[in-house]
Amino acid sequence: SSPDALFRVGVAAYRAADYPLAAQAFRQSVALQPASGALQALGNAEWQQHRAGNAVLAWEQALWLDPFNGSARQNLRFARKTAQLEAPELTWYEVISTWLPVSWWAWIAGGSLWLAVGLGMLPGILRRRKATWHQAMSALALMVFLLSIPALFGVHTRARIGFVLQKDTPLRLTPTLEAQAVTRLAPGEPARQVRSHGRYLLIRTGRTLGWVEQDQFGLTCPTTAK
Repeated sequence: SSPDALFRVGVAAYRAADYPLAAQAFRQSVALQPASGALQALGNAEWQQHRAGNAVLAWEQALWLDPFNGSARQNLRFARKTAQLEAPELTWYEVISTWLPVSWWAWIAGGSLWLAVGLGMLPGILRRRKATWHQAMSALALMVFLLSIPALFGVHTRARIGFVLQKDTPLRLTPTLEAQAVTRLAPGEPARQVRSHGRYLLIRTGRTLGWVEQDQFGLTCPTTAK
């Protein structure tokens, strides 16, 4: 089945209040072709099943692909207020990276760099006098390139942010099943992945550092999510 066909199956199942089937169809659609609208719908289906962690992750992934998705943003506000969850703490360059879709920043950086270099070198190659507007446009393009670098770095670091998926997830001292639990995490709670070890992930929450199993944690970036 195509992503569109699976999405239509999910919509029909959601309208029929068959939320498990709807979530399954939306998830399969996203697996074939990640799309902000399908991820938003997946979050809605997960929320209807009282799976707050999966819903928050899906809505965050929808915003990762399309920061202009107002419905996903409103759903996140409502879910966090209802479940009393905190939003991820972002650095200033990570905040900048949320202003535009992730793929745009790479195009902006590459395009502005080539424009600055081209306007700086082309008049000399063509043996023409460099006009004032050449210099102004080259300086502007270079400034845009320099401003896009922090955003690109923010995209890289923000890709390590994820969310707890299961209720009462134990945060362990060591990556073993027998390890002592430091605390228990609520579904939808944000954290940053530090590294992995076997089937365990070392994550840093707003309170402490510890290990969780891979299937208990999902990354924001859809391409690296479990």
